[in-house]
Amino acid sequence: MRTTIKYSAMSIFVSFLLFSCMRTSKESETSVKKMSNTVVLEWDEIAYEAFGGTTYQHSLMASRINAMTHLAIHDAINAIEPVYASYIFNGKDAGADPIAAAASAAYTVLVNELPAKKRFLDSALQRSLQPIMNPAARDKGIELGRQAGLTIVNARTLDGSGDDPFVPIPTSKVPGIYQAVPPFTIQFAPHWENVVLFGLQSKDQFRPAPPPALNTTVYTKAFDEVRSIGKLNSLSRSEDQSSYAKFWYEFSEAGWNRIARTVAKDKNLSLAETARLFALVDMALADSYIAGWDAKLFYNFWRPYTAIRNAANDGNEATIADDTWEPSEPTPPIHDYPSTHSALGNAAATVLARLLGDNTSFTFSSFTASPPGGSRSFKSFSQAADENASSRVMAGIHFRFSCDAGQALGNRIGDWLVNNKLKPLK
Repeated sequence: MRTTIKYSAMSIFVSFLLFSCMRTSKESETSVKKMSNTVVLEWDEIAYEAFGGTTYQHSLMASRINAMTHLAIHDAINAIEPVYASYIFNGKDAGADPIAAAASAAYTVLVNELPAKKRFLDSALQRSLQPIMNPAARDKGIELGRQAGLTIVNARTLDGSGDDPFVPIPTSKVPGIYQAVPPFTIQFAPHWENVVLFGLQSKDQFRPAPPPALNTTVYTKAFDEVRSIGKLNSLSRSEDQSSYAKFWYEFSEAGWNRIARTVAKDKNLSLAETARLFALVDMALADSYIAGWDAKLFYNFWRPYTAIRNAANDGNEATIADDTWEPSEPTPPIHDYPSTHSALGNAAATVLARLLGDNTSFTFSSFTASPPGGSRSFKSFSQAADENASSRVMAGIHFRFSCDAGQALGNRIGDWLVNNKLKPLK
């Protein structure tokens, strides 16, 4: 009788263990759909600080590294429980800890791309790993993330991004041709049009139609607008227009990643959802720079500063020259058409709207706001993208038609990437 009871108790105990293992396995299988997104948000900010925070200057390289980092995070998490199509990494380990995998993937990309920041990144990695209680799962996650990160790094090793970004530009007196705008004497990173794309099929896949001819009414209207409202200390620009010209002046990849962090936190997205969101947003931003640079170099169109000061020679009697004209904000050292700032804004806004719904309210801050750290609120991603584009006219650094073309380009890039990359498996 005792033997029977002992055997029955053992059976119950074994059954309990099996049930517990099955439950733990099931929870592991669904964890990336339920886990906190904090690690993705933290490493997005860590990347920004590793670039140099408010002081970094190579926005194109930052967009590239952001895309690499978030694609590595996405693929590492997805390798534990496949929820979406992978980008490039095909490894698998259901026993790996997702937090460790995400942090290790981001670390691997960033320490390879920014080796001078290794000490800072080492410390950040240790902070991410410290709370993980299961050593075996942690170590598997570290290794899985390392493999995912290296896969991305190796794929981008010869992507054409490494050339000197400071390139002299010859002077020209041909109306409509881009000229360097003081205080710059160079054009920035013209080689970027040939950097390998992250998602698009070709750099000219969505290249805009040409800008309007200098003697058209479309050009004249845009000329008059930026000449008046974009002028330094303009009396026709409202206080709010001056405010948002400064607010949106910061690099697009910095601002739109901050927006993504804000809404991902507000909506309490899961780890898997957040990883995919950032991967698509940053692919869209990076490819918008490349496609935008292609169109800029192809059309070689002058900036408002040059156009307004040389209007007497543009063949358009309706445009009035002003050889003392200055823009409200400094003009970036690259061609006018199309506005890549507008393209990046609409590309990111399109991805966010497609994944979260356009009518998403949010408030975020900008480091170029006046006063510093000021914030603005929006009722939709499209509203924010429209203001982002308009800010370049208010700043005196783009014609309106360049912003319109940039917005259209960004919309097409964002839609194409959502339709073709990292799609749900079910």
